[in-house]
Order: sequence, then structure tokens, then C-alpha cells
Amino acid sequence: MASDDRWLERLRLELAWFTGQPLLRSRGAGAILRFARVRPRRSGAFQPLRDSEISPQFLDRAIRALKRWKYDFLGMDEVCRRAVTLPEKRRFVALTFDGANKDLISYAYPVLARHAVPFTVYVPTAFPDGVGEAWWLGLEQVIARESRISLMMGEKEQRFTVIGNAEKQALFSFVEGWLRSLSPADLSAAIADLCTRYRIDLAALSREASMDWQDLARLADDPLVTIGSATVNYPVLANMKDTAALREMTMGKAVAEAAFRREIRHLAFPVGDRASFRRSHVVMAEEAGFGSAVSTIPGIVDAEGRTNLHALPRIPWDGRMRSLRMMRVLVSGIAFAPVKPTGSATS
Repeated sequence: MASDDRWLERLRLELAWFTGQPLLRSRGAGAILRFARVRPRRSGAFQPLRDSEISPQFLDRAIRALKRWKYDFLGMDEVCRRAVTLPEKRRFVALTFDGANKDLISYAYPVLARHAVPFTVYVPTAFPDGVGEAWWLGLEQVIARESRISLMMGEKEQRFTVIGNAEKQALFSFVEGWLRSLSPADLSAAIADLCTRYRIDLAALSREASMDWQDLARLADDPLVTIGSATVNYPVLANMKDTAALREMTMGKAVAEAAFRREIRHLAFPVGDRASFRRSHVVMAEEAGFGSAVSTIPGIVDAEGRTNLHALPRIPWDGRMRSLRMMRVLVSGIAFAPVKPTGSATS
């Protein structure tokens, strides 16, 4: 069903392109694009995280295309300014990267620096500290290596036999969804048990995949780079008590400010989809002192204060889509419903 939905969405976007809609009209002031991993394409059928990856070559093509389409490239400070002022003649695009993956400094940054475009990196501070758990990578490795897998789900041990790629993909989606539904403590215990059973060194895997503070300091020295926060541990806030969620926000901000010796004004809600945070977290982001907070709920940013700065939409780019036509349709805003006016988070 999910693959059918993606096919229908691709068809809808292609039809919008061929009818000339993005060339004739647009909606909103601009768009925030969200990327996760940037690295060369890999061979192999089992790649459950492919939808969160783009290649350096695609990033280069996308930036060149956005320049041809006369978009202004903005950092998040300027996005916030344009969101509350009168509309400007040129539309904007903001490039944002979640998770502080090592790939960013290795593959994305050379492309971004060559084009001299601003971008924003949202950092979960436990990862450069070397104590974050990239549990999704541990799960991927277990399923890639094994054909018979057992794990504790609640108080019952579940056993799975997965031979082909389709079965492995289905199991990854099932277990990933279950893990995302757990509290942070239960998730950590579950992934630790799974990785211990199958001799996966999750700590080493997580450190290898993440930038360290030296990498981030290099980015922070670049005036075109905005450093934002993605909490400390990148938890699903909706699975936490409000006090713990607020602590994740405030501590992530405080640690990053101490590390970079500057104010951290922008937050990314971890995961960021509709199930991962609530209205109360939007209020918390403002109370914690952030000037903005971004989600991964698709949409565009409007001007004149019609978009809540603490619940900004972003277009999460699916790495399996390599069509610049689709990107042009999406950043034009015509694929999304008109923005409904929202006040501040506290109104």
C-alpha cells in the first residue's frame, strides 16, 4: 500500500509539472527542505533507510536547479524574518540537515561550500559526545546479517524468519514502527537486547556515523552555516512526560551553546512527523527560548505571520525521488493546501 501511495504521489506531481502549474503560479513565501544523509549511492537490495539518503551528485544538481529557478537561499534567521514580514518578490528556499551525520562533513559540505549557499544543521548533542544511540542503524545491521531473528517485544519473545529482500524490508518497517512507539528508556533497553544477541556494537556504530565536536566546530566557523538543536538524544517527544521533553529541549540548547559559544535559536523536533510531537511541545519550544522550531510535516512557509514559527513545515526529501521536476512542483507550494493563519505558540 505504501508503495502504491508513493506511485500515486509521483504521478500527481508529474502531472502538475506537465500542466505548467509551478511555472505559472506559486503559493507562500518559500520552502524549507529537509535532508538527512548525503552519501554516494550504494549497491545492495536491502537498504531500508534509502528514503532518507541523497547522493552528493543530486545535492549539486538540486542547488544548481534552485539557482536557475531564481530562489533565494536563506539561513533560518532570515527564514523567520521573511515569515513575519510582507511578501518579497523572490521566493526562498532553506536547506536543512538533521542528525549531524558524518556524511554531512564528508560529502555534503564540499558541495554546499562550493556553491556558497547557507544551510542549517540540527544537532542532537549526545551524538558528537559519543553517547547517542543510532538504534535504526543497529536494527538495519541485524536484519541485513541474519535470516532468523528473535527479540523481546513487551514481555513476549517474537521470532521471525526473513530470507528475501521483501521480507527483510517488511520486518524492518514493522520493528522500526514498534520501537518508535516506545518510551526512550524502553527503546534503549529493546535495542540493547537485540544488538547484544547478534553481536552488534551499537555504540561504535553510532560514533562512526556521527560528526564529532571537531567536525561541528569546522562548520560553526563558516558564516554560512547555522547551528540548530535537535535536543540531546533525539527522542520521540510524544513518548515522554512533558517535564522530560522540556529537559531534552533546554539541555540540548544549553550544551550546544556551551560548545559553540553562541546562542542557539533554532530547534528541530526529533523525527518531526505528526505522531512525534504535540501542541504542548510547540509551546515548550517557545518557552525554552527558541526563535523557531521545524517539523517534517510537508508544507510551505507563508509571509505576514501566517505560519507559526514554532511549528514550521519542511519538505522532507525522499532519497528515492531524483526528479528535479518534482522538486520544482513541491517548492512552488502548489502541492500543499493554503496555510491557515496561526498565532504564536502561546496564543
